[in-house]
Amino acid sequence: MLIRHAEPEDARAVAEIHVEAWQVAYADIFPQEFLKSLTVASRQAFWAQFLKEKQGHLQVAIDGVRLLGWINTGPCRDQDAAKGDAEIWALYASPAVWSTGVGRQLWWAAQTTMREQAFRRCCLWVLAQNTRAMRFYQAAGFERDVVPAKTMELGGVKVEEIRLFCNLQVQEPHRTSDR
Repeated sequence: MLIRHAEPEDARAVAEIHVEAWQVAYADIFPQEFLKSLTVASRQAFWAQFLKEKQGHLQVAIDGVRLLGWINTGPCRDQDAAKGDAEIWALYASPAVWSTGVGRQLWWAAQTTMREQAFRRCCLWVLAQNTRAMRFYQAAGFERDVVPAKTMELGGVKVEEIRLFCNLQVQEPHRTSDR
């Protein structure tokens, strides 16, 4: 498996994984009608623009020619963020490769990138109801932050997002189960 920075031609594969992962990971959280309304075309347009504007850092995991997953990171967007805080904006793997190490490898690569950019801490927001992701991030060394959870409505469902964080000092990789 190769992990590299995403290229504009990756936009469609990134979008396909984005939609498929949402539809599988959130099947017990959001209505099927809402999940089925997510389209690869709209996500592809988003990712094509994202890559064109070179926002953040989008890294992809490739097995031969097949894209397996991706991680999107950048500076923490929260108002209370310190200068040295990074954020995982999103991390998704194809459901076909969940629990195979793809997510873990993407996280390790992203940590290297963040450290190279002098980030000292990483945070992320995760749906509290997404138990698979919660297990992954906790196994990767993330802890719940003290900030209050955010409540939002999406697809007609009220959900809670909680902020997790970890320090980015050099450490031995954690064993994780991937999402």
